[in-house]
Amino acid sequence: MPVEIVYLTDFAIVVVAATFIGVLAQKFKQPTIVAYILTGVILGPVLFDVVTEEGLVEVMAELGLGFLLFLLGLKFRFKDIKEILRPILNISVGQTVLQTALAFAIAWVLGFSLTEVIIIALATVFGATPVIVKILSDKDEITTLPGKIDVGVLIVQDIYLVVVLALLGAENLSNPGEIALSLGQIFLLMSAVGVAAIASSRYLLPKLFKRIADQKDIFFTLALSWAFLFIYVSEFFDLSIEVGAFLAGLSLAQLPYSDELQDRMKPLTDFFILVFFSSIGLQIASDELFYYWSEAVIASIVLVVGNFWIMFYLIWRENFSIETSFLGSINMIQVSEFSLVVGALALTQGFIEAEILGYLSLMALMTMSASTYVINYNREIYEKVEHLFSVFDSPGRKDTEIREYKNHAVVVGYDELAEAIVPLLKRHYNEVVVVDRKTDNIDLLEKQDHEYVYGDFKHTEVRKAVNLKYADFVFSSSEQIDVNKQILAEVKPETICVFEASNSGDAEKLREIGADKVVLPKELSGEMMGEYLEIYLKNPSHFKEIIQHDLDRIRGETDGY
Repeated sequence: MPVEIVYLTDFAIVVVAATFIGVLAQKFKQPTIVAYILTGVILGPVLFDVVTEEGLVEVMAELGLGFLLFLLGLKFRFKDIKEILRPILNISVGQTVLQTALAFAIAWVLGFSLTEVIIIALATVFGATPVIVKILSDKDEITTLPGKIDVGVLIVQDIYLVVVLALLGAENLSNPGEIALSLGQIFLLMSAVGVAAIASSRYLLPKLFKRIADQKDIFFTLALSWAFLFIYVSEFFDLSIEVGAFLAGLSLAQLPYSDELQDRMKPLTDFFILVFFSSIGLQIASDELFYYWSEAVIASIVLVVGNFWIMFYLIWRENFSIETSFLGSINMIQVSEFSLVVGALALTQGFIEAEILGYLSLMALMTMSASTYVINYNREIYEKVEHLFSVFDSPGRKDTEIREYKNHAVVVGYDELAEAIVPLLKRHYNEVVVVDRKTDNIDLLEKQDHEYVYGDFKHTEVRKAVNLKYADFVFSSSEQIDVNKQILAEVKPETICVFEASNSGDAEKLREIGADKVVLPKELSGEMMGEYLEIYLKNPSHFKEIIQHDLDRIRGETDGY
């Protein structure tokens, strides 16, 4: 059978099996990540050994992780973390040093050789980016303060990973000159690609996306092409494709269109997450996996507990609240899939035997699986043990304020009626944010200095961006009844909701399900025309004054009536 057919068959088996097991997991309220890893274990060498093409597995793993990091980059706006950048750097450096030391000590006590201890220590310091980002995104916690701290630390860890891979890639680790040269090259290349990404986000991408933002298909395709361009550039310069994918997402995240992009990319990213986690299970061999099983169990328990307390201390030391310190720590307790990447390279270079890679694999599998449950129920766990952590509290301890819309007004669609009411709303609410997906309207909002979010309000990420569930007032000029029903389903019970409707039937339905006011634009125009006519018939001179006032208002010479 031609190799292409074998690849296609194996790929189909993986996708179908992972989907089936994922559906079962959701039915029994289990994390899908565990289901995907289990799929790989079942189809791989550990059990049935159905999928045997190593090339396919490697491509699946690379693409899956690449797209996940692209999505991570898309969520990473500089303006969102500038208040906590210094604490993140302090936490990241401390975490790297202390967790490496802990992993080194555990491996040494368990009796591994010095070279093996060094590799194990280097490999087990990383948090599991796919697990953390996927679950926090699903729980809508990726933009909370603990989520931002964790993402910031993960990004620094990704840079550290590139350094470790460059170090292991050196032909002679006993030659300090070669090591320095290798590290110098990698930092230079990363800096060059990073500068290109940031420069393009400022000078190239805004103009490019503005031209095609109204064309939905091209909008999505351009974002995808941008990701593959940076993946290609990174591969060309011998950087990991994960670095390129992350930088591509990072450059797009600075655009006003990033929320819309996140929502459009999510189905594709979810598919590659399935592929990636399945590939982890496919790479595990049973003989190697269980050779050091008792050592792996002991090390996993010690590392999970130790990693929690190290992260808790480092976040707490930066004067964050006990809740933030706890949640930011419990999300980061696992041994990452990156340990397999480091271990595989060390095996290729001859630094370790295959059994050590199995040891790393078993630790990653156990801790990642356990942490999916822990992260899913992190807040419930905190509520149970909160009283035990009160000893760490102090009066001056306070979280850094992360800007977030709250008790604000949201305007959906920027038509003539919306344009008229936004200035009025700004007098009564501290924050008013407008949502629109027409580039002409976005330009107008910028000129008028109104806050806005670009995107289609039907998309979840856009509604999250304006924090709809905490709004005090919502005006929707959308005449799509499904959009307005979604608004009523998500807002607080006390939120005032005013909608436009295209016909009396839709207006009545919206009133029945909780709308405070529904406006029919044609009826409103008719009423105003009637008022104008009545004024003209009673007092023609006053009518001329009103007409002149309206003309002045349209020209921007007055603020309104």
